[in-house]
Amino acid sequence: MSEASGETRAVPGTVGIVLVSHSGPVAGSVAELAVGLAGGTATAPVAPAGGTEDGGLGTSSELITSAARAVDGGAGVAVLVDLGSAVLTVKALLAEGDELPDGTRLVDAPLVEGAVAAVVTASTGADLDAVEAAAREAYDYRKAD
Repeated sequence: MSEASGETRAVPGTVGIVLVSHSGPVAGSVAELAVGLAGGTATAPVAPAGGTEDGGLGTSSELITSAARAVDGGAGVAVLVDLGSAVLTVKALLAEGDELPDGTRLVDAPLVEGAVAAVVTASTGADLDAVEAAAREAYDYRKAD
């Protein structure tokens, strides 16, 4: 993938963002949207990890691990997921302790709104706690009264 599809590479000292979906196109599109809504000049590294290695629906620990390593700049990696087995896969990788970069954190946030908030916040140079807080606040975005 390229920056055009939402993937960027590690930036030393910046929190990286990994977006996990059961669908490769969904993960890639959310990454592209988040970078675009961050003004297209997002400095936070972002990588989608969607679907399976063969392009099918599902989640892949290998794709998640590769994405996390690609965006790891040493300031932590925020991982946002869509549902079900994506959550379980990331939790299992975190429990193993050696698959994901140090400072990788599963963030409880909505995938789309949380991704935008995380990318914008990380692009300001904020730390992992601030990136997580911004993504979690996306649960409060009201769409109707």
